[in-house]
Amino acid sequence: MTSITDTLDRRHDRRPWLKRLADASEPYLYSAPALILIIAVMLVPLAIGISYAFRDIQLLNPFSGGFIGLEHFRDLSKDKAFYWALKNTLCWTGASVVLQFIFGLILALLLDKPFFGRSIVQALVFLPWAVPSFLAGLNWSWLFNPVIGPIPHWLYGMGLTSEPGNILSDPNHAMWGPIIANVWWGIPFFAITLLAALQAIPRDLYEAASIDGAGWFERFRSITLPFLAPTIAITVLLRTVWVSNFADLIVVMTGGGPADRTQIVASYIFTQAFKRLDFGYASAIALVLLVLLLSYSMLIILLRQTLLNKD
Repeated sequence: MTSITDTLDRRHDRRPWLKRLADASEPYLYSAPALILIIAVMLVPLAIGISYAFRDIQLLNPFSGGFIGLEHFRDLSKDKAFYWALKNTLCWTGASVVLQFIFGLILALLLDKPFFGRSIVQALVFLPWAVPSFLAGLNWSWLFNPVIGPIPHWLYGMGLTSEPGNILSDPNHAMWGPIIANVWWGIPFFAITLLAALQAIPRDLYEAASIDGAGWFERFRSITLPFLAPTIAITVLLRTVWVSNFADLIVVMTGGGPADRTQIVASYIFTQAFKRLDFGYASAIALVLLVLLLSYSMLIILLRQTLLNKD
């Protein structure tokens, strides 16, 4: 019996090296189609876009396309419009994410309680998330229009404005138009994710807390928030990155105006690339935005890991 085993082992050792290589690489070959697709669809366009940031790519200039190094970034450091767009991006992202989270959490807490017709209400609440962003921006532009929309007349009737005007044309308040539209459009994202996390919390914890005499705020602080913390961290992170890159509503509702008061970095990239046809400069701005968002994401992840290690 031992001699037969030794004979098989010797035959196994004499297998061609190519056969052994094929056996070792077999698991990787199964994942090769997915890896090739990711490289072709994501990594290759990303590398090409990054290379544009160091080249002069202007569609109306047939002699462009050469390597110019850091010239775009030197121009960007002197571009006052970029710094204004960066400031607007902070206001746009902060206000949108905070308001979406607050209203989404309130909505999730309300929908977590059983009541008659809850399934119908959930379907209606989640409806804005299914509306295309372009259509949402167009609808809100009509709502803010004093000729055909009711909102300016409501604001005037409540005494908040001196006349029923269009806030989208007011440099001091124009940013609030896309922010309100973005909050309406993005609330279902937080409501869906937070509601799923709420329904995963064991109900006996609330019953035990109630027996011990804990009020609703104490139950929310000591039970609900700790269980929601991981979901809140990831949803706020994702939503912040998405909103920072989300220029659809800005482009549709204001086009970055009036006087660049609603211009954010994402819409400024759109303006440079598709209106001025300067893809090189637009790619440089996009690369700066990519670095800023990656830095923010790493900061949030490190902060979350630090808090988890302390606990």
